[in-house]
Amino acid sequence: MRPGTDTTGLNRARVLVDGEQVLVGVNATAQPPPGGAVGGPPAGPLSLGSATVEQLDGLPGVGPVLAQHIVDFRTARGGFRSVEELRQVNGIGERRFADLRTLVRP
Repeated sequence: MRPGTDTTGLNRARVLVDGEQVLVGVNATAQPPPGGAVGGPPAGPLSLGSATVEQLDGLPGVGPVLAQHIVDFRTARGGFRSVEELRQVNGIGERRFADLRTLVRP
């Protein structure tokens, strides 16, 4: 970042995924950079530890109710230590887990 850049909305603790681009201090009316759209789908697995209900709802086979179950489980348990813990969430069986395991990370 350049000196003087406003970092108020920047989550410095968020884990980045290889190839992901974070724009800081960019004019909101500016055109997206060539070769990629800003705000598009994530470049890698979705973090179970920080994903919102809306982000989880975008996963295949996950609707708003199941997404809320995932967030509730995370809150009650203090997070996910492994992707396998997703099996303990109410509404996730073996088949759904198999579909999601490569799309998420703890």
